[in-house]
Amino acid sequence: MEAAAVRLWVKTEPFVVGVLPAPPPARLGPHYLRKMAAYARARAAEGCFPRLSWPRWRHIACGKLQLDRGIAWLYFELFHSLLRPDPPRSLEWAEAEATCASAEELERERSKLSVDTLQFLLFLYIQQVSKVSLRTSLIGEEWPSRRTKSPSLTGKPASENKIWNDQDHRAFVQSHLLEMLELLLEPEQLSASSHSTHSSLVSYEAVCALSFLIEGTVNKSRTVHPLHELALWQSCPGQNGYSKISRAFSFPKLESWLRSCLTINPFGMTACLKSGKKLAWAQQVEGTTRRAKIACNTCVVPEVFPMVIMSQVYKQTLAKSSDTLVGAHVRIHRCNESFIYLLSPLRSVTIEKCRNSTFVLGPVQASVHVHSCDNVKVIVVCHRLSLSSTAGCTFYTLTPTQPLILSGNQAVSFAPFHTHYPMLEDHMAQVGLATLPNYWDSPMLVCKESSDMSVFRLLPPSDFYTFVIPFEMEGDTTEVPGGLPHAYQKALSQREQNVQIWQKTVKEAGLTKDQRKQFQVLVETKFYEWLVQTGNRQQLDSLVPPAVGSKQAAG
Repeated sequence: MEAAAVRLWVKTEPFVVGVLPAPPPARLGPHYLRKMAAYARARAAEGCFPRLSWPRWRHIACGKLQLDRGIAWLYFELFHSLLRPDPPRSLEWAEAEATCASAEELERERSKLSVDTLQFLLFLYIQQVSKVSLRTSLIGEEWPSRRTKSPSLTGKPASENKIWNDQDHRAFVQSHLLEMLELLLEPEQLSASSHSTHSSLVSYEAVCALSFLIEGTVNKSRTVHPLHELALWQSCPGQNGYSKISRAFSFPKLESWLRSCLTINPFGMTACLKSGKKLAWAQQVEGTTRRAKIACNTCVVPEVFPMVIMSQVYKQTLAKSSDTLVGAHVRIHRCNESFIYLLSPLRSVTIEKCRNSTFVLGPVQASVHVHSCDNVKVIVVCHRLSLSSTAGCTFYTLTPTQPLILSGNQAVSFAPFHTHYPMLEDHMAQVGLATLPNYWDSPMLVCKESSDMSVFRLLPPSDFYTFVIPFEMEGDTTEVPGGLPHAYQKALSQREQNVQIWQKTVKEAGLTKDQRKQFQVLVETKFYEWLVQTGNRQQLDSLVPPAVGSKQAAG
């Protein structure tokens, strides 16, 4: 009988959604994680193993690792939300959190949460992928800077965003596989120096934990299986040293088998760029010559979130609400002077190196990360927002977690979510996002270098206007979910009142017919000048499609 050909790869999800795009604290390095693993196993009866409760992690993080309490909760909640909780449970947690009247009540609710200890250790370990390497800088790549290079949609070589690049994911796991396996070993399987030996055994539970990072297929099947299932597949136990008697794997054989089977992720960014389906979503606007490049996975399976990558949308309006986007990881790269509407429930969104553009996104179940962007507006309901190396950007958000301000930001503005479209509340329910709690106005300064509170402001109510999505769709949402904060609603009401007073003044001015015509021409001229000066003329022009009506967004 022919041996099963197992193909393994590193999952994209833990890196794209789970890795915080900032260097981790030094106390989350491998040395301290090994100490944490030993500590947790030794205190299994106290809520540390096999599941780690929030109070015990808080004690380890704050008491042992000397981390700030906010950072401890950030990593715990980030991992907890990564594990695809079903939307109803997410809504239940949001309701419980929103009803807490004090910090003590909130802490009691959080104390009910726990995570798989071994998987959490791996999650903390892969945060090292964001660590700046001095050695790498010295041997040829550029020094860390405010503008770091990223992969291009053309597939041409470029300095890379490691959180999105599946080749970097594979290289990271290959390089650190030994340390990660040692992190999962039981104490008696380690030497006095806390390292593995030739006779060390890896428990089946440890391999189950490693399924957090690795999955694969058998004989080129389109069915995706977690690592722990594939490790027991037919002839595999002979190759990876699994023993039914001990229910464990030989450490050296398992490591060798994993290395030999690891390949590039067929659902990752590389495959999407190389052989993904090209999409023609953006309308070419008169006077522009650059073509938008948009691609999505051709291989889509239920176990893996789809991927959509768009690049170089220039002076265009792109509007889409379709099954292609539902649950997708979206990467938007190098877009300039454009208006992009993605009105579907999404898994995650990364916006990089974009300028002078507006992004209106459907509810994002996991995270929105904005990096190296200038003068962009992002309008979104999302679980988490993070930003790094941005300048002059404004974020209109509804989010149950504190927006994360990482390094290199300047002149950031935060404002309440201020728009709606007919399917918005249905889409929010699909991804488990509620209107409360809402921390849009309570950002967290994560990096030491970003601790200057002057890097951000809350948008003054006098500068606040609602945003109208100019497309027709079916659905029941007719207003901003959750409403607007009082100060902002008051500013809008005052402005509406001023308009009514102006209209009354004009009506009662007693102008002649010729004067009314002259006045109308003057107003229209000034309005046109305003459209041109603000760039709204371009947006209005781009909203007129060549053949189809405004319902194209629902296509």
